[in-house]
Amino acid sequence: MPQRECRLNQQRRVVITGIGAVTALGVGRDSLWEGLLAGRCGVSEVESFDTAHLEFHRGGEVKGFVPENYIRRQDPSRLGRASQFAAAAGRLSMLDCGLDNPDLDPARIGVSLGTTYGEEQEIEHFDDRYVRGEMKEGAEHLISRYPCHLIPVALAAEFNLSGPNLTVAGACAAGNMAIAYAYDLVRSGRADMMFAGGATALSRVTFSGFSRLGAIAPHNCQPFDRDRKGMIPGEGAAVLVLETMESALRRGSRIYAEIIGYGISCDAHHMMAPQPEAKGVVRAMEKALRRSGLEPNAVGYISAHGTGTVASDHLETVAIKRVFRKQAYDIPISGIKPTVGHTEGAAAAIEAAACALVISEGQIPPTVGLQKPDPDCDLDYVPLTAREKPVEVAMNNAYGFGGYNSSLLLRQFQDYQA
Repeated sequence: MPQRECRLNQQRRVVITGIGAVTALGVGRDSLWEGLLAGRCGVSEVESFDTAHLEFHRGGEVKGFVPENYIRRQDPSRLGRASQFAAAAGRLSMLDCGLDNPDLDPARIGVSLGTTYGEEQEIEHFDDRYVRGEMKEGAEHLISRYPCHLIPVALAAEFNLSGPNLTVAGACAAGNMAIAYAYDLVRSGRADMMFAGGATALSRVTFSGFSRLGAIAPHNCQPFDRDRKGMIPGEGAAVLVLETMESALRRGSRIYAEIIGYGISCDAHHMMAPQPEAKGVVRAMEKALRRSGLEPNAVGYISAHGTGTVASDHLETVAIKRVFRKQAYDIPISGIKPTVGHTEGAAAAIEAAACALVISEGQIPPTVGLQKPDPDCDLDYVPLTAREKPVEVAMNNAYGFGGYNSSLLLRQFQDYQA
């Protein structure tokens, strides 16, 4: 193993002790997990904006969310929708890890969240009111709600956390990248605890853009299916509590999984089209394995990016085969985007939460909608029904426009000294 990798492995071990989620399946970890295992589809007709002029009308919209139930120290009406999701998921993750308020120095606790477009819907609301002549506030109203960096700030303000605070705008790989950054901070001793994940809200502009690209499926997303027709936009948030093994054991916290490595790469090929040989995707997976010190045969589950688009699903299959070779056919793989929609900047975070639960619970969620497997996507994509199977190591893959590629590795926690 290279000397740099050895030094990293001698640093502090980082574990996941809390999971908070707000998705189209409902609010909370249990709503997410039970919905995934049941193969329940949270996709429905979009209600937050008018889609009558568009060809497509369905999305993974969060329905029935009451921010006042979760946001206690701020006025929720002064936050954008993604910020509301982030603050709520943060509170849920904190409660899940057994802390109403962390008994730690707030300067040693930080936030790292991924997103894609920030609070884009705030610009739309501002513009709508201006056009109707209803705008009474000045531009400061928009400036105080729109920018991407306000999303992790909303979570930090909810708990007075003054440690590192970062927004990762890494397209649909942003959640993995935000978790990786948080992992490095805790592992290196620069933070004691991090709230990490992603948050995104549906917006009219983004939905319209995907619609006009023809990238949206007319009814449901069907990853790896022969008849797949595209993705379904979604919204939501997932926040994980990351802390050191020593801290978690001292508090007697439940440990869902340990983070052991990640890989990040960029295709540098095209703003929208994936690199035709999936070289960047392969590189991200190989980096994650190398950083963790694991051989490919250690991986027992892969959470696929699985957008339901023809090119992406095919190339993801090709990439997995190149990394895992013959063993690729023995690894259960699933894509959860048909249940919650493609939540873009939050997608990898929600899928990382699912990976932690797969390891903790010994069950693998199905790939909903996979009725007729594509012969070119011939791996074990766990169709339709959840599967009971102990998993020691899970890989979470996420990719995005611009050629962003990310892979995150989680392992079942074992109390030994590295």
